[in-house]
Amino acid sequence: MRLFKALFALVVLLPSVCLHGADAQTRTVAQSGAQFGAQGAEGQPNRRQQWLVPSPDPDIAAHALLFRPPGAGPFPLALIAHASTQNALRRAQMPQPEYAALAAWLVTRGYAVLVPERPGHGATGGKYLEDQGGCDDANYSRAGYATADSIKAALGFLLTQDFIQHGGAVVVGHSAGGWGALALASEDPKAIAAIIVFAPGRGGHANDAPGQVCAPQALVVSAGEFGEDAQVPVTWLVAANDSYFPPDLSKQMADAFRKGGDKVDFHVLPAFRNEGHWLAETDGTEAIFGPALEAAIKPGLPKPARKK
Repeated sequence: MRLFKALFALVVLLPSVCLHGADAQTRTVAQSGAQFGAQGAEGQPNRRQQWLVPSPDPDIAAHALLFRPPGAGPFPLALIAHASTQNALRRAQMPQPEYAALAAWLVTRGYAVLVPERPGHGATGGKYLEDQGGCDDANYSRAGYATADSIKAALGFLLTQDFIQHGGAVVVGHSAGGWGALALASEDPKAIAAIIVFAPGRGGHANDAPGQVCAPQALVVSAGEFGEDAQVPVTWLVAANDSYFPPDLSKQMADAFRKGGDKVDFHVLPAFRNEGHWLAETDGTEAIFGPALEAAIKPGLPKPARKK
């Protein structure tokens, strides 16, 4: 597994924009000719704006939404990594991820928030890079590192923008996006200050059955691998009624991660409606997730944004 991690470290340095790379605002996507950056005017709420950002595929620009506080900044950056599915039709039909309540909560605390849509999903399209394989032989490490690659490409590009603070970013991941965020835990903590994950994992609802997970012990093993060289503190959140990655399994994964990196703070949140897995992307849930997030980012809370 350490060999795989070493190979991944080489792969994530290949995208044209890395966390400490040069300004790449003028780079274009080879086939589409689309230029990275803002794709239209700001709107509501919270200066909502469509962007295109790099992806690990040089021919694919990732569609993204950007939210930010009033003023010119520079703002600290929070990136939200969305959930996924192995079902190709569902991925193709996925609407642009927004995480409105979560993004608004972060903007209120001074963050610019980017929500990129990774390759193989919705409007971004292209090849699905995060395939975990079959249920019995799922390769969760490979899938996690591939998701991390997409997160890193988008994050690195935003960190070159003059309205974004250099370093000190927060990565918030949900489900498969959270799994990819865990794979970033060995990053330089000056670039990523905190990782917050909502029910991270892969292979939940095996055969569309609640409570069934493909190869759960493989998830535990991969979580331990992600934690081996962890340098970034992780806050791990799961709702009491999450049927994709129930609290007992989530606790096993968090414990395995902690043994490797000793950098995880695990919380079981109150049950949410009839399925806690969708807590992170549902409006009106701030009272449930807010206290845990406040504690997670408190050491690095940004200063109020400068007004124009």
